[in-house]
Parts: sequence; structure tokens; C-alpha cells
Amino acid sequence: MNEKLSVIIPVYNAEKYLDRCVLSVLRQTYRNLEIILVDDGSTDNSSQMCDTWSERDQRIKVIHKKNEGPGVARNTGLDTIGGVCNVCR
Repeated sequence: MNEKLSVIIPVYNAEKYLDRCVLSVLRQTYRNLEIILVDDGSTDNSSQMCDTWSERDQRIKVIHKKNEGPGVARNTGLDTIGGVCNVCR
């Protein structure tokens, strides 16, 4: 059985690093994954970049929210994963 892997990436003003980060996940050999980009109220181009990534690859989901910090952003991502996370909580 090939279980789905969820990768949660908190994003805050990360336009310089976002493409490299997403590409590094997409280049993995494991294909049954979803990438959840949690835009934590970015004030640079990160928000638009997240939307562009989700348009390019159906495995990428984007959540836009107000800035509350990386911990809240990660928890927001956990709340949206497709299954139950037995390790995270």
C-alpha cells in the first residue's frame, strides 16, 4: 500500500526561497504526496507564488491566513491533511 505523505510548509515572506523549497519536495522519488503551503500573511510575493505553484501541480494546496506565527501555520496545515496524523499530535 502506497500511503499519501503530507508535507506542510509554513510560508512567510519567503519569496527568495519558496521555489527552491517546493522544487526540493517535488523532486523526491516518492510521488504519492500532497504539499500544503500555508501562507501566513506574507507581505512580499510569496502569496502569489504559492497560488502559481498550486496551479502548476494538483498535489499542491494553498491556505492563506493572517500572520500568527509558524506554529499556528503548521497546526493549520495539520488540520487540513487528508488523513489522521498518528505522529504529530
